[in-house]
Amino acid sequence: MWALIYLLFAIPALIAYILHRNLNYWRNRGIPQETPHPFYGNIKGFKKDRVLHNIHQEYYNKFRKSGFPFVGFHFLHKRSAYIIDSKLAKNVLIKDFSNFTDRGLFHNERDDPLSAHLFNLDGKRWKEMRQRLSPTFTSGKMKFMFPTVIKVSEELVNVISEQVPAKAGGSIIEIKELMARFTTDVIGCCAFGIECNTLRTPVTDFRTMAQRSLTEMRNGKFLTFLIFSFPNLARKLRIRKVPNDIHEFFMRLVNETITYREKEKIKRNDFMEMLIEMKQKGSYTLENGEVVKGLDIGELAAQVFVFYLAGFETSSSTMSYALYELAQHQDIQDKLRDNINSVLEKHNDKLSYECIKEMRYLDQIISETLRLYTIVPHLERKALNDYVVPGHPKLVIEKGTQVIIPATAYHRDEDLYPDPEMFDPERFSAEQVANRDSVEWLPFGDGPRNCVGMRFGQMQTRIGLAQLIKNFKFSVCDKTEIPLTYDPRSFVLGTVYGINLRVERV
Repeated sequence: MWALIYLLFAIPALIAYILHRNLNYWRNRGIPQETPHPFYGNIKGFKKDRVLHNIHQEYYNKFRKSGFPFVGFHFLHKRSAYIIDSKLAKNVLIKDFSNFTDRGLFHNERDDPLSAHLFNLDGKRWKEMRQRLSPTFTSGKMKFMFPTVIKVSEELVNVISEQVPAKAGGSIIEIKELMARFTTDVIGCCAFGIECNTLRTPVTDFRTMAQRSLTEMRNGKFLTFLIFSFPNLARKLRIRKVPNDIHEFFMRLVNETITYREKEKIKRNDFMEMLIEMKQKGSYTLENGEVVKGLDIGELAAQVFVFYLAGFETSSSTMSYALYELAQHQDIQDKLRDNINSVLEKHNDKLSYECIKEMRYLDQIISETLRLYTIVPHLERKALNDYVVPGHPKLVIEKGTQVIIPATAYHRDEDLYPDPEMFDPERFSAEQVANRDSVEWLPFGDGPRNCVGMRFGQMQTRIGLAQLIKNFKFSVCDKTEIPLTYDPRSFVLGTVYGINLRVERV
């Protein structure tokens, strides 16, 4: 009896002590930190009434003149070194990458195979998968997929043309959903080899499941907290993250696609075909000569899953925000259209792979859009061993500590980008880029663990915007929301409402 009473008091007391020690970790080491909330850490309000990007902006601005290269931070109960100094960020991402190869995020290959994709994997598994997938995103492979993206972009132009009369004034179109349908069709063709046709049929299972994958959680607050704060424990407890019906939908889709192609001996120049080849090989030789087994069906499905989610959401948002800014800056839009048309003239008005690569001003606009509207707010890494900060021998990032690099805050730092709220593509002229450290612009990360699909994302964004600006003029209207209202429930930068613009034929 007394033993039971003792346990009833001792266990909660022990838990409270552990949590208290964790939340005071940085303060006890003399590292500045805003007092964390007992449950939410330093992200109180996220998923309720505060956008994660704004949380980063406020936190970074509070400490950027503190003189410390990093400060303390808690993402829920996960203690993190919050990198203020971009030079330290460069060490983490590039110079001392060998000590920060892992992200420390949840994945569960056994029970939740779709969670075990390249973005989440760590250690040897990440290295093996990265080496397997990197060859699928070379310039040569992009050229193979290029005609597919062009075909979908032409359909996008046709769909808009049907909605926009030839007379002056055009019509008002909600572009956010339209851009998402465009990239959904592109990814559907390039990842699964299927014609989704969401440009014509907005409501499809494929589109619906993709939307739900980004917004819905499988678990309640407690298990979600456990997954984010203690990912290793969550994996040992065999917790799953992907909702059952979403898991079943994508696994069935991948299985059916592979079975059909293998049975009919169909070959396509797409991402799925490259993964099927890895599966069929049975083994794969890495750069160091090590031979590893080929992909199993779960690994293959996970890579297609993340390629789809990352490819359609980030690119569609980038296109939407670019059009939103161009609609407010007609001089920049006109300059871009002139640049697109002059490049096309050199290529007999054919939008080829080489032609797109020559549209330098288009690249500047995309880069500036990604600076001002950073889709993914921060980068994460995990210290594999104790790390003494260069130039600060008393500052140590201990083994196992999470590292957060607030990319969205760097992008709006007035010391790095004067007048940071202004949309100015000239920030990314060749001269200015040459004078800027690469870690000061991080929409795709940097170093050996940057975004493996960066080339593909840039390609579909370039093609989509080139087709749109060539054929249409975009401007604001009475329904255009200025400024935009962002969704606090979303991890990536998304708006609560649509983006309505006036569209006229050129």
